[in-house]
Amino acid sequence: MAADADGTIDDIAAELCALPPGEFTDARNAKAKQIEDAALAAEVKAIRKPLLAAWVVNLFARERADELGEALDLARELREAQDDMDAAALRTLNRQRRALIRQLTAAAGELATARGEKITQATADAVSQTLNAAMFDAHAATAVASRRLIRPLEASGADPAEIAEAVAGHLDAEVPPPAARPPDELKARRVLKEARNALRSAEKDLAGAERAHDAAERAWSDGAERADELDERVATLEKELAAVRKEATALKKERAATSAERLDTQERVEAAREAVAAEREALDEAESAVHR
Repeated sequence: MAADADGTIDDIAAELCALPPGEFTDARNAKAKQIEDAALAAEVKAIRKPLLAAWVVNLFARERADELGEALDLARELREAQDDMDAAALRTLNRQRRALIRQLTAAAGELATARGEKITQATADAVSQTLNAAMFDAHAATAVASRRLIRPLEASGADPAEIAEAVAGHLDAEVPPPAARPPDELKARRVLKEARNALRSAEKDLAGAERAHDAAERAWSDGAERADELDERVATLEKELAAVRKEATALKKERAATSAERLDTQERVEAAREAVAAEREALDEAESAVHR
């Protein structure tokens, strides 16, 4: 890496990449002319103007360094911990990661807009893609944090050398592996994972038991309500039955009285018929006597 009184290529690249896109080319050429070291001047002259999406990411990395640093630290911890997570936890993690990327992309777009740059959906998508790459890949995270991107990064699967080519100046191709965890920590993580799994299993069982209990409560409540309705119906029917029985008893008494009256009138009719027959016979005899 060239370094002298003119500064290093990385420092100069960071300075140039911080400029608004419209000022980059003139500033780069002017800077190259000022540098006495021919090799460094050639390196500066070769720095490409950042594409707009890369400039937006550089702007965010510079203006919101703490916010971006926290997000990248969290992403690193999650990458190291995801081997201990089950499928459900990983799905939750991915949802949270996507939400964080949307939040960071929106904040970066607002910074760029405030500086007079028009951010299209395509540019926003490229910013999101670059931040997503930084979440999944340590090399990409280093590139984003450098504030010297000249083009957006691929979402995933980029080779470290390709990532380095997307950065003005130099970028270490090697990322130190995470420090090996001591045996006690590994054991503690296994115990923690088992405890989490046991808790999730217990919570699942509890949820199932609560659903069964709620169903039983609803069935009991519905049954009690139906029983009350039937009790009311029985009481109503018993009242109606008592009224019908009372009416039937009265009707029987009335019918008995009517039957006695019927017999009496029938006897009177028979007696009257006999009387009429006797009178008719007497009349016939009287008429016969007159005609003799």
